[in-house]
Order: sequence, then C-alpha cells, then structure tokens
Amino acid sequence: MPRSRKVLLGVSATVLTILVSGFVLWPGTPLDLGVGNQMQQSGAYRHWQGGEVIALVRHAERCDRSEKPCLGPEDGITLDGSSTASEVGQAFRSLGMAATDVFSSPATRTRQTSEYMFQQPVQTQDWLANCGDDFEQVIKAHKSLKRNLVLVTHSDCISDLERQLGYEHALASEYTSSLFVTLNGDGSLQILGIVNARNWPRTLEQLRP
Repeated sequence: MPRSRKVLLGVSATVLTILVSGFVLWPGTPLDLGVGNQMQQSGAYRHWQGGEVIALVRHAERCDRSEKPCLGPEDGITLDGSSTASEVGQAFRSLGMAATDVFSSPATRTRQTSEYMFQQPVQTQDWLANCGDDFEQVIKAHKSLKRNLVLVTHSDCISDLERQLGYEHALASEYTSSLFVTLNGDGSLQILGIVNARNWPRTLEQLRP
C-alpha cells in the first residue's frame, strides 16, 4: 500500500475517533417525554406524585418577535400564545396541583403566560429573570419538601440550568415547553426530560390506566 494512502487512512481513523468521542462526550437535548412511554419510564409522573419535581416552563410566544396579534403590550405574548398557555396549564392541572408552588419571572411575557396557565396572578421572583451561574442553587433554596415547583421563566434561564446539569449543547427550548427536573435524595438535581406544548395530549395519554 502506498505510504500516502496509509497516511490518509491513519488521519481518517483519527478524525473518526475524535468525532465518535465528541459525540459520546457531547450531551444532546434532554429526553422528549412526549414520545412513546417516556413520561412513565423516566419516573416523571412518580416524582410528580411525590412532590419531587421542578418544572421550568418557557413563556408563550413573544409579541415583539411575531406578526401575530398581540394579547396586549408589545413586551407581552400573542393571542395564540395565551391559548397555548391555557392548554399547558390545563395539562399541569391534569397532573395535579394540590402540592405545587408556582413562581414567575416578573417580565410581562412570563406573567401573562403564568396567569393564563393557572387562571390567576402568580407570585413573581426577580431571580427567574436573571438566573446565571448560581441558578441551580437558587432553585434548590425555593423547593419545599414534598411540594412540586413550577417556574415560568425564559429560554436563557432554562439553558443555564441545562448547562449546569450536563446538557451544555441542548437546543434552545420552544415557547411554552416544560423542562422536568427532580431533586434527588442526595440534594442533586437531575433532568428527567422535556415536554413541548404540542405533545401534552400524547403525554397525558401515557398516564391513563
């Protein structure tokens, strides 16, 4: 075999090894809980029943980045977004909200989203707008024992938490998507997966006997 061909094969093998290693070490987007029976298999429903879930919900469609009719101010959400928020809120009520605390970022778009989700004003928290490197620790500080925590926030904040929990290269969250996280017995947070708004009907089907 000519030396040049051996060199080429060697380089190709090295590149392939790097690509495979990078794929293994490069976590993708969290599990899609709306596919198959993932809501059950991931333990998300069991953790919710035990009050062990933190759900981060991205606000609904932004008015200032859409040509669709606005619900109100330009820094708020669209009319379509308010309908989607209502549907997502109904999905959470189907899971059960008796042992659940809800907080929202103070931004107009998150406040509107949370109000349409839960049909009432929701307590706002500045830390849900600013997030950052200590976001994981702040979330833990607001999680009560045996009570779920729903946080209506922003895509940057969700990305911050995904990065802190090992998903550095996750895709940006969709409007009104929900990232499900659980608090383990050792105090660590673990991502269970994500439910996009359009997949809630299929997701809830998994929970029916």
